[in-house]
Amino acid sequence: MSTYFISDLHLDETRPVISRAFFDFLDQKARGADALYILGDFFEVWVGDDDDSAYSREVVARLREFSDSGTPLFFMHGNRDFLVGEQFCREAGATLLGDPTVIDLYGKPVLLMHGDSLCTRDTEYMAFRQQARSPEWQQALLAQPLEARRAFARNARQQSKSMNSLKAEDIMDVTPSEVVAALERHNAQIMIHGHTHRPDCHELVANGSPAQRWVLGDWGAYMWWIEASADGALVQHKARIES
Repeated sequence: MSTYFISDLHLDETRPVISRAFFDFLDQKARGADALYILGDFFEVWVGDDDDSAYSREVVARLREFSDSGTPLFFMHGNRDFLVGEQFCREAGATLLGDPTVIDLYGKPVLLMHGDSLCTRDTEYMAFRQQARSPEWQQALLAQPLEARRAFARNARQQSKSMNSLKAEDIMDVTPSEVVAALERHNAQIMIHGHTHRPDCHELVANGSPAQRWVLGDWGAYMWWIEASADGALVQHKARIES
């Protein structure tokens, strides 16, 4: 059997090809797996569990159909969908994970993260992240009418694109020392995360021993997933998304 990890699909009703690819992935690849972990930025934006759009309802229904088939489903917040809450998870049949979380993956401790907390050189973003993870800030935002939250999200996305276009590439990547520190805090030798859109497997040293940092790719021209097998093997796959 296998366990699957995905992140950074950035699902949005304006990207129907990606949505169809994900639904096919659920039906043809992940169904019957030992587990499926979604490590953040599943949605391009999530304005609250009360989102009643037809698109949001379809995604929740597809997730519920998948989890009801018997495969455990786990969800971690990203920087785009940090407002996903317990209601969404109940309706989708998913378990909400903290960031970070250590899981037992076929006998090995593996550290799961979205990955944005590792990008400590981007001080501007880290300040926003601290604000956005504040329960008080989130409650104030969720108290706003749904349309006001949608307008806020559109404006925030545009600002983010403008700001990121002015930043050096290395600023928006992980800080190597923070990766090592995270592995050592959690006594793990394997890390899996997304966020940076730079799929790869990095070899490093943590806890005085060889370690690995697996980075998931974002879904666009290709779909990316990591497959973990019961024999301990980890493999990252990509497949072209056909329009």
